[in-house]
Amino acid sequence: MSVLVVGLSHKSAPVPTLERAVVTGDTLGKLLRDVFGADGVAGSLVVSTCNRVEVYAEVEKFHGGVSAICELLARHAGIPLAELTPHLYVHYEDRAVQHLLSVACGLDSMVIGEGQILGQVRHALRVAGEQGTLGRALSDLGSLALRAGKRAHAETGIDRAGASLVSVGLQDAVRGLREARPASGTPAAVGAPGAGTAALAGLSVLVVGAGSMSSLAVATAARMGAARLVVANRSADRARRLAASVPATVPSAAAELSGLPAEIAAADLVVSCTGARGHVITADAVAAALASRAPSGGPLVLLDLALPRDVDPAAAALPGVSVIALDEVRQGPHAGAHEEDVAAVRRIVAEELAAQVSADRAARVAPTVVALRAKAAGVVDAELARLAGRVPDLDARARREIAQSMRRIADKLLHAPTVRVKQLAGSPGGDSYEAVLRVLFDLDPDAVQAVTRADAVAPGWPEQEVPR
Repeated sequence: MSVLVVGLSHKSAPVPTLERAVVTGDTLGKLLRDVFGADGVAGSLVVSTCNRVEVYAEVEKFHGGVSAICELLARHAGIPLAELTPHLYVHYEDRAVQHLLSVACGLDSMVIGEGQILGQVRHALRVAGEQGTLGRALSDLGSLALRAGKRAHAETGIDRAGASLVSVGLQDAVRGLREARPASGTPAAVGAPGAGTAALAGLSVLVVGAGSMSSLAVATAARMGAARLVVANRSADRARRLAASVPATVPSAAAELSGLPAEIAAADLVVSCTGARGHVITADAVAAALASRAPSGGPLVLLDLALPRDVDPAAAALPGVSVIALDEVRQGPHAGAHEEDVAAVRRIVAEELAAQVSADRAARVAPTVVALRAKAAGVVDAELARLAGRVPDLDARARREIAQSMRRIADKLLHAPTVRVKQLAGSPGGDSYEAVLRVLFDLDPDAVQAVTRADAVAPGWPEQEVPR
């Protein structure tokens, strides 16, 4: 089995395509199970965020795996395969491992070095585990990716600027408010652009949603000096809990989605990041909010960080309203990670990948080494049995000494070639050394395969996680 990844991201597809392809909730579980049920697939994992949808699978054959996953992605997205295919990328074996490590370290994110992706990879692994689709190879790969991601943040300054999609989006929103306020004829109360403590001074911020991204939006807006924070969510309890997390120095409140127009009317900035299908903030709701808004209310910025989109794009046509969506956030001028930090993280990825590749190759040659030693032990046992038949009067002490000497001779003769083949297995072309070992010692292929097969399910393993 080999690891294969097929996916699309902000680098390969426009936001409208990503919006259609995103999978969450029950849809995500169904895609996991459908991929897992495809012919020649022994495990599946889906990483689905606001800027990527990637399917990882343990497959027997490359072409069959690619074909099956592409068809399933197209079916779940409701996009014709011919339309989706130009936006897909494929990585296999070592390249697939390298890709997930880069993703987990934040090197492939819209905002280089953002730490939120690490939690999203962890969530993807948990969901696959709950669905029973996480094979051992993907589980090990996930652990490796999480370790690499933790190293990247602990050993480098990749996230020294504290940048995230939320913080960059809020910086864009502040910039939009600064540009709009002079034209509106109202005092420019907005601070300097950026994530400084006064960037949102004097402004009321409404956050729609109560998930992890909404939590980050609330914390960041409070840190940027928002004058008031309101959290609106379908679940009133979750909205209250998130609003209660705001520092006491910032007035906060919770609201229900049914009261959204009134809350929008009182806000200067609306940040929406729910996981809903369909528009949560419609153009009609925004128009109703504007109608009840005070004449001196100033401009309104709607920052839509959701995928699929929460905000109806038609709202941007309303007077005094600006809509900033994901595609605009990713195209804007951002404070990125320092080049030396990116280089340091790439070195971590290379180190972890090299160690994994070496370990995998050594593991592949191990059954041949075990089979060789088993054959040598069999030869020694056969010779000892022949000796016992030819010299039946040999005393027990002499038999033991002879047996130990023969086994030491066999071990010493095999030591150098087995150690060397394990070392060479970690280098390019290592498989060829294993093949030479099998030919030179005339090892039975069935004996080698027998070493790799599990006799029973290990305690606590689901049946599909038995090594194949």
